[in-house]
Amino acid sequence: MMIDIEIEDPRWQALDLESLAESAVSAALSHLDLDAEECEISLLACDDDRISELNAEFRDKDKATNVLSWPAEDLAAGEPGGTPQPPAPDFMGELALGDIAISYSNCLREAAEAGKTMADHCTHLLVHGTLHLLGYDHISDADAALMEGLETAVLGKLGIADPYMEREAP
Repeated sequence: MMIDIEIEDPRWQALDLESLAESAVSAALSHLDLDAEECEISLLACDDDRISELNAEFRDKDKATNVLSWPAEDLAAGEPGGTPQPPAPDFMGELALGDIAISYSNCLREAAEAGKTMADHCTHLLVHGTLHLLGYDHISDADAALMEGLETAVLGKLGIADPYMEREAP
């Protein structure tokens, strides 16, 4: 698997983002029976200012977010809750899946608010972003249920708790 990582925010260095990304992306691809060795993804590890710019430019939302994805091709299912089309390899047999951007400050804040480790939350967002590259979405309730179920299953295989379970009050 090829993950081309560009780290713009040096705070990502302490997290060993390369290992987290390889683990998260490999687990998501494996769960969907895709050969990780054939797949390519670009990952931008940035800060809130940069992801705000990207969110404004590509989604017309002038605010920071946690993760953004740009699929190389539209694989979305034709109906809500449907399974997306599998990606087709190029002439070299490789699957260029697309690009993901992830914001350090948003990840850190969300992890703290949820009582999770930064590594676990970042892994969840990388799985989430990878699923977006593969045509999954959460626009409709049916799409969200499918995508959240996949995220939960993939994260469970990595030993990470279901991110959609509400925390019990202390």
